[in-house]
Amino acid sequence: MPSGASPKREREFKELQQEFKEEHRYPGREEEVAARIVNKQRREHGETKAQKARAGRKVH
Repeated sequence: MPSGASPKREREFKELQQEFKEEHRYPGREEEVAARIVNKQRREHGETKAQKARAGRKVH
């Protein structure tokens, strides 16, 4: 997980990773898939560094 992720996203990442291990989904790739899912959620909700920078530049 990126260092800028919120505690909520960190928790989601760990929960997904654990869930995948328990269900034997994505063997050997649990961490990668969980990170991709959480990063996608961060992008969709505007929580990434790039999106925060863009939001700061907008002037109305």
